[in-house]
Amino acid sequence: MAVVVKYIVVRNGIEKMTFATKKEADAYDKQLDIADNLQNFLSGAAEGVAEEQLEALAFFMAEHSAEVTAILKGGDPDKAQAPSKKPGKTTAKSEADKASA
Repeated sequence: MAVVVKYIVVRNGIEKMTFATKKEADAYDKQLDIADNLQNFLSGAAEGVAEEQLEALAFFMAEHSAEVTAILKGGDPDKAQAPSKKPGKTTAKSEADKASA
């Protein structure tokens, strides 16, 4: 019998993702914090935009924070160093994947 350690990121009582390492889980949790802050910031400037659209935009910006930071600094987003993701290393399972299973 094998023992498997899983790190689960939970927001507002809802399981968001499951990871094999604490480092990956912490990084995703930080990304969710950034997305929440961006959504609050954007909601003040984007009246009339649906909550779901603001949430999607904020999450996209959080996922691409290196490029957004480069743009805000006046640089080229194509030259921003985004963290490299090695295929096959992440064992994350999204809510959508869980729902379809």
